[in-house]
Amino acid sequence: MTQNALVLVYEREQDCLARLLAEGIAPARAEEIASYLAQSTDLAAEFSEIEAECSKVDIRFEPVTLDKFAVDRRRFDPARSLVWTLTDGIAYFAGSLAPSLARLEGFKRIGAEDALFALCQDKFRSGAVLHALGIQTPTTVLARDGVLLSPQRLDAESYFVKPNRLGAKIGIYNTSHCSSFSEALNLSRRVFAEFGDAVVIQGYVPGVNVRASWLDLDGSEDLDRLGIVRVDSQSDFQTMADSMALYGDTGEAAKEAGLYSEPSLVDLSVENPRAADRIKEVAAVLMRGLGLKDVFSLDFRVGPDGAVTLLEFEVCPGLPCFDFRTYVRQQWQRSLPSAMAATAQRHLKN
Repeated sequence: MTQNALVLVYEREQDCLARLLAEGIAPARAEEIASYLAQSTDLAAEFSEIEAECSKVDIRFEPVTLDKFAVDRRRFDPARSLVWTLTDGIAYFAGSLAPSLARLEGFKRIGAEDALFALCQDKFRSGAVLHALGIQTPTTVLARDGVLLSPQRLDAESYFVKPNRLGAKIGIYNTSHCSSFSEALNLSRRVFAEFGDAVVIQGYVPGVNVRASWLDLDGSEDLDRLGIVRVDSQSDFQTMADSMALYGDTGEAAKEAGLYSEPSLVDLSVENPRAADRIKEVAAVLMRGLGLKDVFSLDFRVGPDGAVTLLEFEVCPGLPCFDFRTYVRQQWQRSLPSAMAATAQRHLKN
């Protein structure tokens, strides 16, 4: 009998970099963009451990690059194959293709439906959907190259600017929190010139950064298993340089040089149980109303008054990142490879 298989589809840094350079993006900017995919590089070092954990539950582990999956996907048996997409993306990255291809072939899949892999990568559109669900989000407008593309509804003391489709919540520059709308529009010109993307300009939300992580290892959908932590990085927001220090060779170099250290993670259910309960309520709305499931992460700001504002959701959280590893270890008492194997076993039994 054919063995069950966990097919992990991932986009490699070098494949993304080659595509971006072919599209005419400047080499330095292309390297920065591709660095987001260094989590794939980091996880590749653990493929043998994931394979060993999968073999314990009689599952074959098959890591496949996105390009190869697009060509070779029919070699897998749809009845016995589970596809886990490691990275998403609709513009600079292409990972959102994987769940769509998997659905086309009738594979079992881990995670939200494929439409959400694209939606979460467009901050303006996803923000509109979140707002329609009644979730508190930052007031937002869309701009490209200094031109406002949506009605000006912002009346804020200060503003935050970030690329619309470049992934993550980072502001790219240390000036991304600015005091005037004209400065925000100038930043949109810089982002367009360097990355070719539109930006969302948002009313700045004061407070602390909170990350909620989710892996439904046992299928219970028990939101008491949601890991909710305040992320104390000693800075107000993440820049491109901070992002590059999280993963891969650039991350290791930054740590060795003493230029970056992992943020502290503080259990919000202990520090601020009321805010933690509100975050669980938001997660429940997203699971029921949007269709999040299996694995995801949510980024919030919790204000000085305790108000909870959702910044964005991710259907492909950085599995090898320190915060998700910590969540898996604390909530499930497992290593990341063991948790991945156990999650795959549950899906392949159904």
